[in-house]
Amino acid sequence: MRFDIVSVFPEFFSVLDLSLVGKAQNRGILEVASHDLRDWTDDPHRTVDDTPAGGGAGMVMRADIWGKALDDVLGGNDAPHTPVPSGTVLAIPTPSGRPLTQRDCERLATVEHIVIACGRYEGIDARVAEHYAERGVTVFEYSLGDYVLNGGEVAAIALVEAVGRLLPGMVGNPESLVEESHGAAGLLEYPVYTRPASWRGLEIPGVLTAGDHGAVARWRREQAFARTAARRPDMIRALDASSLNKRERRALAASGFLALRGQRHPVPVYVRPAEPCEAAALAELAAETFPDACPPWLSDVDITAFIAEHLSVQAFTDYLDDPHWVVTVLAVGCQSTSPNDECDWGGGQGEACERLNSPGSRGESLLGYTLCLLPPRRTGEAAVAVGSGEGDNGGVAGEDEGAPVDAVVGGTPRRGELIELSKFYLRRSARGSGAQELLWDGTRRALLERVTGPEPYIWLGTNEGNRRAQEAYKKLGFHAVSTRIFTVGDQDNSDVIFARRLRVP
Repeated sequence: MRFDIVSVFPEFFSVLDLSLVGKAQNRGILEVASHDLRDWTDDPHRTVDDTPAGGGAGMVMRADIWGKALDDVLGGNDAPHTPVPSGTVLAIPTPSGRPLTQRDCERLATVEHIVIACGRYEGIDARVAEHYAERGVTVFEYSLGDYVLNGGEVAAIALVEAVGRLLPGMVGNPESLVEESHGAAGLLEYPVYTRPASWRGLEIPGVLTAGDHGAVARWRREQAFARTAARRPDMIRALDASSLNKRERRALAASGFLALRGQRHPVPVYVRPAEPCEAAALAELAAETFPDACPPWLSDVDITAFIAEHLSVQAFTDYLDDPHWVVTVLAVGCQSTSPNDECDWGGGQGEACERLNSPGSRGESLLGYTLCLLPPRRTGEAAVAVGSGEGDNGGVAGEDEGAPVDAVVGGTPRRGELIELSKFYLRRSARGSGAQELLWDGTRRALLERVTGPEPYIWLGTNEGNRRAQEAYKKLGFHAVSTRIFTVGDQDNSDVIFARRLRVP
């Protein structure tokens, strides 16, 4: 491969004689030649620019000077209107170009000849790119990012190195090209470490020194997801969701993205308190998800009656108005609510999330919800006991519904409130994606803001035949502690009661 770089500062490119690019030139892997644009001028001042047509600030680089230079470098000087040999790319660094990506570099690494035209001032006359495109040259106008440099020289060096390092024999260990940022995986690279093991109070993560190569690979993959989600959420949104395994989906969920069933790409999500305007959306979500938790022998009539009594629009309106009820939702979108804020939805301004998060459209983006009942607050002398671990051991929510008042989890007695987790439901599209852990974590944080006891508990009941739900709750740290009879419509059902310590992650 050959690079020809045309610039008014050809000496700028002496840096390409160093390091791997310099070694690659010595070994014949690639050629790099720099040319002074002023060599194609014919006036005493070697002028390459003129004032912009139509007026305005700055100067524009002249098409006639660039035409003579590029005809020579491209090999078409004798016939400036004939096609240029195939396998040639004219690359023009410009702030108005497309952002340079690793995929662009991979494509460019397959061509034989790249000519880089480095502009200065206000840029190169637009007819230059138009003319050479008409001659059959592949014109690639690119930018390094959303900022402006004094000229194209820095961007030219970046292109030579980014493309050149992909050539066979350029990089000593080809595997480093596979694992690095922006590779085929579509993620940023995981954090890297080396000796000393301890430096200024900072340690190398233990998983990297334990000798378990499988654990190392999993840790690195999870770290790559976390870093990419935090720094380049647009890259997460471009991932092929169907290629992610269960562990990767959960790692993604921990970073605030879910690979939903039926969606081609992951979407950003977050947990937040429900709003009063969302009663109808919550009722719709509850009506969709509650039947999935019911045993097969339960009649549609009984299910419908239960929904009408406990999960209607009016019921959720009452829950949202009552301070003893805590309603938490998992929603598609990000927490940005101002169009001027940076938005995790795609790394740009908040327009997309403003649409998703507006009160009028939020219901369509709800993926799940939890409904928790706090114990009633005591008044007078009894108030001392609530959450203090003294007297009656704190308030109890759902005592008439089978609350496990005397349960002990993990050998640690309850000292504080006993909260009821009345409902915990997800849409089918979100199940198995890590959404359950995400919603539970947000719910737990919301409850911790409302309790005062040193060792509060939370409890729930689920049908004894619902093995899927029971296993899910166990994964969230709940323990089976008792049973109860729970009535849906006119049908009595046997439930398993689960409980866990609230302050334990």
